Amino acid sequence: MDSDDRVVAGRAADGDPQAFEVLVRRYSTLMRVYARSILGMNDEADDVVQEAFVTAWQQLDSLEDLAAVKSWLMRIVSRRSIDRVRARHDHDDIIDYDPPAEAEASPAQAAQTRSLASAVGTALASLPAGQRRCWLLKEVAEYSYREIAADLELPESTVRGLISRARVNMAREMQAWR
Repeated sequence: MDSDDRVVAGRAADGDPQAFEVLVRRYSTLMRVYARSILGMNDEADDVVQEAFVTAWQQLDSLEDLAAVKSWLMRIVSRRSIDRVRARHDHDDIIDYDPPAEAEASPAQAAQTRSLASAVGTALASLPAGQRRCWLLKEVAEYSYREIAADLELPESTVRGLISRARVNMAREMQAWR
C-alpha cells in the first residue's frame, strides 16, 4: 500500500489483482469526486468510475510511463464522464457536491458547510467550462500545471491563464458568501 505508483502499476500491469486493488483504493474517491463534478449525479459517477477501472485493467499494460498512472486514470474518467454528458444531450454543467458533515459537527456548522458547498457549486457553475475543468483538476484533484496541460491537451501557459482567471472569478463569486 505504501509503494509508489510506478511499482504498484507495474505489478498490476503484470496481472496482479491485489496491486490493482491498491490503485482502486488509492484513486477511486478522487475519480468519483471528479466524475461527479462533471456529471452532477452520484449514480452516474459511480458507473463512470467503475467503467474507467475496467478500461484501466484491460489497458494498463499499454501505459508507457507507469509513474503517470494517476493522471492516466483521471484522463480515462474525464473522457468517460464527458461521453456520458454528450450521450444524454444534457449539456448543463451542474455542480452538486455536498460534502458529508463531520460526525461532531453542530447544526450551525452543518448549515455553514452546506451553505459553503452551495456557494462553491454556484460559483463553479458560473465559470466557463475550460476554467472550471482546470480549476477542478488543480484544486480538487491536485494536478500540477503540466499534468493538467497534458490531460486537456492544452499549452501549459493556457492552463495557467485559465486557472488564474478561474481563481479571480471564484473569489469574486464567493465574496458574497463571506
